[in-house]
Amino acid sequence: MRFTKTKATLAACGLALSLAACGDAGGGDDNEALEGKDVACGDLTGRAAEICEAGTIKIGVKYDQPGLGFKSATSDVPAGFDIEVAKIVASNFGIDSDDIEWVETISDNREPFLEEGKVDLVLASYSITDERRKVVGQAGPYMVTGQQLLVPADSEVEGMDDLQGKKICSVTGSTSIDKINEEGGKGVGFASYSECVQKVLDGAVEAMSTDGTILAGFAAQNEGELKVVGEQFSTENIGVGYSKDASEMCEVINDSLTEAFDDGSWAEAFEKTLGPSGVETPDAPELDDCM
Repeated sequence: MRFTKTKATLAACGLALSLAACGDAGGGDDNEALEGKDVACGDLTGRAAEICEAGTIKIGVKYDQPGLGFKSATSDVPAGFDIEVAKIVASNFGIDSDDIEWVETISDNREPFLEEGKVDLVLASYSITDERRKVVGQAGPYMVTGQQLLVPADSEVEGMDDLQGKKICSVTGSTSIDKINEEGGKGVGFASYSECVQKVLDGAVEAMSTDGTILAGFAAQNEGELKVVGEQFSTENIGVGYSKDASEMCEVINDSLTEAFDDGSWAEAFEKTLGPSGVETPDAPELDDCM
């Protein structure tokens, strides 16, 4: 497959969010199936061809991020923007979304799951970094966001300047902890985002910090109790993880994203899942070249 960069550029403001933008968590109850495309498996190579021929794929996603990757106790499958993008990518391997095996993935096990072959892909608010690319492959990005703060609704905190030396939580294994410390806060790691949110509600920490899109979902889920504040103090390129031993996966992933950017299905996925929270659909980001 031939990969061509999209010419669309990301809006300079990224996905800046505020409490006013959080009217609905965008959980994506309307979890529609997506049919796989008519793909000639013989045109693919390596692991990509094996997935195509098997007719199934294992994808690691979050289960605790409203609007991005969330699975309620009453749902059979997760829902959210990451999930919809995963369906789009899987369809380019000829896989129906009903044939995707969803695997719950937390921040701390994304690289191990790919290295050990427990999943074929990871779409789990997975920031692309040089350090991670030494261990796994990362294609994309399919979204660009930035780190902000989640605080109690009655908090007077307006940004990181008000939290110097204060406890700010995020999840263990995420890039957010390092950025919190760089900005003068005291990063505290927890196993899951939902645990971190509860610590903010309980007053055990002053704030939570991670990508604004993630925080928007939790603010909406806890409307009247939590709010998103502050300017973005990082830029996070969110991509698709795959095994470094399966470099041929990158072109299939990027081709599927390019097509989704061009035919509007990427924007539709965003509007369906994150749009209800009031976040405006951004321009599609520019994809990195496959290495």
